[in-house]
Amino acid sequence: MSKFYKEIGLRIKEIREDIGISQDRLAKLMNIQRVSVSKIENGQRKITAQELAKLTKIFNTDSDVLLDLKKDVKIVMKKNKKPLKITHKEIRINVPLKNLDKFKEVVLYILGKVGSKPNIGQSVIYKLLYFIDFNFYEKYEEQLIGATYIRNHYGPTPKEFIKIVKDMQGKDIIKVEDKYFEYPQTKYLPLRKPDLTKLRAHEKETIDNVLEKLSDMNAAEISDYSHKDVPWITTDEGGIIDYESVFYRTAPYSVRSYGEEKNI
Repeated sequence: MSKFYKEIGLRIKEIREDIGISQDRLAKLMNIQRVSVSKIENGQRKITAQELAKLTKIFNTDSDVLLDLKKDVKIVMKKNKKPLKITHKEIRINVPLKNLDKFKEVVLYILGKVGSKPNIGQSVIYKLLYFIDFNFYEKYEEQLIGATYIRNHYGPTPKEFIKIVKDMQGKDIIKVEDKYFEYPQTKYLPLRKPDLTKLRAHEKETIDNVLEKLSDMNAAEISDYSHKDVPWITTDEGGIIDYESVFYRTAPYSVRSYGEEKNI
């Protein structure tokens, strides 16, 4: 089980103990077995999105606050004995697998679809790739590109991007230094069409959905949008963003329906 789930489990245990709820009591409130609570707290079992939603009600907080593991927990009790806002500490992340050939074809697919738009510079492409990768992983529980995304001040940044596009320059793409509303902008123009045989139908569907929703945003807008996504929120500055954290997204970021899923 990943470090992400162990950190969440420890945080749940700490909050439960601080507010004086036993594992038996929490299990009844969550409508699961006590052994399941024990496994969640020990990081031996994933907590589902439904269970997380129940915990936010039990702990009287929001899910994005509950998942913000960067800061120390602080419980403040009101007269009605319900805990108020909760903040948290750090998590460490697994490095996902990479598919560099597919990475190239996805970049070309993006450029062919929206690359001519004046707002589509390198910074916007970073975020489009992030949402493509993380939306696909949330919905299908498998990698599309599987790039390694770093949290920085401007939003998620694919670690492999610069090296890959450098290899593509002159053969697959042209790099152009331009300006967008007087701000410096790095753009890429495709020299060939993507090899669509390397993209499955549901992969193309995910890419198209992201492009339709986000490709009209400028760099500042899409950066601000990415800062409210749970995977970015739960990662330390400069840290690698954990794909597993995508299963705790809240609206409007979640792309998967969890309503009919059963507790594990």
